[in-house]
Amino acid sequence: MKNLSAKKLRDKIAKGQIKSSDAVEDVFRRIEQIDGNIGAYISTFKEQSLHQAGEIDRKIADDQTVGDLAGLPIAVKDNMCTTFGATTCASKILENFHAPYNATVVQKLIDADAIIIGKTNMDEFAMGSSTETSGVKKTVNPWDTERVPGGSSGGSAAALAARLCCAALGSDTGGSIRQPASFCGVVGLKPTYGRVSRYGLVAFGSSLDQIGPLTYNVEDAAMLMNVIAGHDKKDSTSVTNETAPVPDYLANLQKPIDNLKIAVIPSFLTSAEATLRESINDAVDTYKNLGAEIIEIDMPHIDYAIPAYYLIATAEASSNLARYDGVHYGYRAEKPKDYIEVYSKSREQSFGKEVKRRIMLGTYALSSGYYDAYYLKALKVRNLIRDDFDNAFEKCDCILTPVSPTTAFKIGEKLDEPLTMYLSDIYTIAANLAGIPAVSIPCGFDRNNLPIGLQIQSPPFTEDKLLQIAYMFEKQNDYHEKIPPILN
Repeated sequence: MKNLSAKKLRDKIAKGQIKSSDAVEDVFRRIEQIDGNIGAYISTFKEQSLHQAGEIDRKIADDQTVGDLAGLPIAVKDNMCTTFGATTCASKILENFHAPYNATVVQKLIDADAIIIGKTNMDEFAMGSSTETSGVKKTVNPWDTERVPGGSSGGSAAALAARLCCAALGSDTGGSIRQPASFCGVVGLKPTYGRVSRYGLVAFGSSLDQIGPLTYNVEDAAMLMNVIAGHDKKDSTSVTNETAPVPDYLANLQKPIDNLKIAVIPSFLTSAEATLRESINDAVDTYKNLGAEIIEIDMPHIDYAIPAYYLIATAEASSNLARYDGVHYGYRAEKPKDYIEVYSKSREQSFGKEVKRRIMLGTYALSSGYYDAYYLKALKVRNLIRDDFDNAFEKCDCILTPVSPTTAFKIGEKLDEPLTMYLSDIYTIAANLAGIPAVSIPCGFDRNNLPIGLQIQSPPFTEDKLLQIAYMFEKQNDYHEKIPPILN
């Protein structure tokens, strides 16, 4: 069953050709065999999952109606609240936190009869690009266990690539779905900001965070979007269905787009490795052969995306993480002398180095005398970057870029060089600043047989068209069907 896409598995379960309980057993068998080497999961729910699978099998046998994801074993990143298991954000400060409610996306999966088999590892509070800053464990890349899976949704991407689930959810603040998807050879979609509810997602950067699917192929991503997209009255940033109606993402997926106009940014390729440039150029040629018109564009303010992002994201992180104080909930230091030590020592002992770094950067940017010079200026640059995208999309349907300047790098290679690590997201960050949708799809392999991702970006709330464009490329190759050596 490990070679079946989520949609094909769902269809076979719905027809009674495969039992959900067998699919779940099969996944847990692989988890027990190889996740000790991969480290994708923080927690798993085998007994609960098998019980749910048995109930779904019974409903199908009795010809009862089941949900659109009936019987599918799905993983969620451990920064999404669940009433079962802990929600840790891979941090010591939340190691024993049990949420009193489900995140909206989690509840939507449950309502669709998906089976949430576990919660995946991540960079602590989603702050990182390699999953090395997790306060719980190390996750490695299934394609090469000496390399990182990307981050911060590295656990979800690694679990999927290693066939330890059939789909997963991640969160993307500056590339944290797309970059690990690229590193692990799977599809990762960051929807438009406001398209998918953030209610129940533990916040890192509230104006940047967005939940999205990681899947084997584009069709599976469309299937999950049909379930998780839509307005949520519990989320004030969620866009109403009247303002931006939710389409059926599967309806026109396989229909090629006529008169497709694709933009590329020549300057973007100069900082990418040679094999990545070759793969991206090959992808451009593929679209040319499909009849697309390729144009070159300039994004005048794109070079300021990294500094603007790291001012805005750290400022929002500083504000969001102020609630973890050793009083309300979470880890509390033992035997503090006074209330000041309760706060300072609890945070000192339970936050990791990267989280502390970003809190300090954000607090500085928001402090008196520096707010206008740093944070406010970054917001103005953000508006300029959004304008760049608006102007670009007047000339084209989508923009093609690499996902990352490199393929998966070795564990520890960039951990002590935060600025180098931050540049891993140089191609992905702008989409979060502008709030537009973007997807990473496999487009080749480098000389070390490591996956390469192609990023496609489109105007706000055009995920249906974005997935169509991605599908046009996907059906011309078999990159998404390759499996890591660990599974052979």
